[in-house]
Amino acid sequence: MTYQPAALSDYLNTLPKLPAWVTSTRPETLETVAFRSGAALSVLDQLVSDPKHGVPVKLLANRLALKAATATSKLEGRMAREADIRDAYHLTPAGEARGPDGDLLGFWREAVRLRFIARDCRSALKELVGLHIEADMDGWLEDGAARAKSHGPLAGCIAVMRAVLEADDRAERIAGLLSDIVVARSLGWPSFLPIAAQPLTKAMLRDLVAEEQGAELAVQRRVLESIEDAIHLARDLSSKSTALRAVAPKLRAKGSEAAVALFLSEDAVAPSTMLSPRVQGTTIPMTGRAARRFCDRLVELGVARELTGRPTFRLYGIVR
Repeated sequence: MTYQPAALSDYLNTLPKLPAWVTSTRPETLETVAFRSGAALSVLDQLVSDPKHGVPVKLLANRLALKAATATSKLEGRMAREADIRDAYHLTPAGEARGPDGDLLGFWREAVRLRFIARDCRSALKELVGLHIEADMDGWLEDGAARAKSHGPLAGCIAVMRAVLEADDRAERIAGLLSDIVVARSLGWPSFLPIAAQPLTKAMLRDLVAEEQGAELAVQRRVLESIEDAIHLARDLSSKSTALRAVAPKLRAKGSEAAVALFLSEDAVAPSTMLSPRVQGTTIPMTGRAARRFCDRLVELGVARELTGRPTFRLYGIVR
C-alpha cells in the first residue's frame, strides 16, 4: 500500500502559498521586485518558521545546499552535475579526500548548520569564508543589514554580494553565503537557507560588480525566482514528509523510527554507512541487510526512491 497522491494534493491546499500576483508578470523596477519579494519571503517565513506546516527544515536546507553547490560549481567553472556532487560527498569513504565537488557540497552543508545564536557562530563563519575575506566580513554584513532595513532584504543581499565580488571576483560561494545570511537575519531566522547564488551566472555577477545599467534589477529578479522555487520545494517536502510519517507505523524494523528521522533531515541516505552498523546520530544498531531492506520497503510504499540507478553504492531519499 502506498500513500495516495490525492491525499498529498489535499494536504498541499492547506499550506501557505504564493499569491498569483507575485508571479503573474515580470517585475520591471527595483521597487516592484522589493514589493513582490516581501510577499514571497513572508510565505517562505511562514512555511519554515511555523512547525504546524510540517516542513522538514533540515531536509530543505540540505537539499538547497546541494542546489547551491551545483550552481556555484558552474560559477567557479567546473560545471559538475548535481548527481556527481552528491555522490562525491556521500560515497567517499571516511578519511579519504572528497575532491573539489564533494568539498563544495561540504562547504554548503557546514554553512547551513550554522546557528546565529551559537557562541562559536562567528568563528565558524570566519573559518568558512577564509582569511582573505574574514577581515571585511563583519563590515559587509553590517552594511547589508542597514541596506536591508532601508530598501528591503533583497537590496541588502545584493549589496553584500557586490562588496564580496569587488574584493575577490572568484569568491562566488562566499558572496552567496553572506548574501543569504543578510536575508535570513532580516527575517529573524536562527539559521539561513541557500537561495541567492542558485539562479545566477558569471556574466550577471560581472555586470553587477561593474554597476552596468539594469544589472542589480536583473540579479534581484533572479533571486526572487529562487525564493519562489524555495517555496515550492518547502511545500513539496512538507507533503512528502507527511506521507513518510503516515506510513511509518508500517515499518517494524528495529531502529525504524530513528531511520525515518534521518530521512527527514538528509537529502541522500547511504544505507551502508548512515544506517549501518548504527543509525547515524544514534547508538541504535542496524545490520547492513536490515538497512537495505528498510530502504527498499520505503520505495515499495512510495515514499522514497533510489537516487543513483546503480545496483551497488546506492543512495536513497524522499520521493522527488
